[in-house]
Amino acid sequence: MVVRTHEHDRGREKGDAVKRTRLWLAALIAVFALIVAACAGNDDEGPTGGTGVTAETGGTGATGETGFPAFTTLEEGVLQVANCLDYPPFESVVDGDEVGFDIDLVEEVAGRLGLTVEWIRADFDTVFTAVAGDQFDMVAAAATILPEREDVVDFSVPYYNSRQSLTVNTQETPDITTTDQLGEGDVVGVQKGTTGKIWAEENLAPNGVELKTFQLASDMFRDLEAGNVQGIINDEPASAEIVKGLPALEVVQAIDTNEKYGFAFSPSNPELREAFNMAFEQVVADGAYADILLEYFPGVEVPEEFQPTA
Repeated sequence: MVVRTHEHDRGREKGDAVKRTRLWLAALIAVFALIVAACAGNDDEGPTGGTGVTAETGGTGATGETGFPAFTTLEEGVLQVANCLDYPPFESVVDGDEVGFDIDLVEEVAGRLGLTVEWIRADFDTVFTAVAGDQFDMVAAAATILPEREDVVDFSVPYYNSRQSLTVNTQETPDITTTDQLGEGDVVGVQKGTTGKIWAEENLAPNGVELKTFQLASDMFRDLEAGNVQGIINDEPASAEIVKGLPALEVVQAIDTNEKYGFAFSPSNPELREAFNMAFEQVVADGAYADILLEYFPGVEVPEEFQPTA
């Protein structure tokens, strides 16, 4: 009886050991499953936070913590920007590099959106229909916001206040100092597609002034230097910069047209425009806008709407 009882106890102890082993293994497997599930959960959350492509939108740009809405660009991580690159101090090419007020401002805003900028040279008179056709992401070309242009593109918030001007060749026509002295027989140069051309058509052509249209701003200033035209109607800040290297030419009259420049976007991509506007407001608020403005227009007073607030 003793022996049978001892063997029975050994069998019961063995059974208990097996049960304990099974329970331990089951608990270990459960913990491992929880760890795997937690890791998988973390992987799923990755793309929706911070900066980059979001699963829901497929967009490129900043989202989440940065506060910018999701948006798309034609090429992921790149902002393709059309520009004449022939209009200092807003945009030009020096030693193979794009430089200018528009250039630096756009690159500052783009950087805050996590984008690099690709500059694309384009003709000013066709640039708005081209961006509306999604040939590039936006236009930065010292472009005045006009109702007729807003029929084609969506503009950003205004980023620069401008006006027109009259430039003459003081060696050829030293007596011309205002547009009131221009009339029958005079020829004035204007750039195709610009507000300067519009102003001249409305204010000079009715007085008998002949308008000579140029594709590039640089070409009409060369024509003025050669004495082939009696004056040029063009945006004042650009004209003032261009004549610095042309001693015979002088900006003799500012024409107050109360123009405001804006960056142009395709109506099919309102999210990009919204994100750009938000980043631009940051650039103004923290003083980066004022720094860029004073670099290209030293000594000017920063307009109230572009004063730092941060």
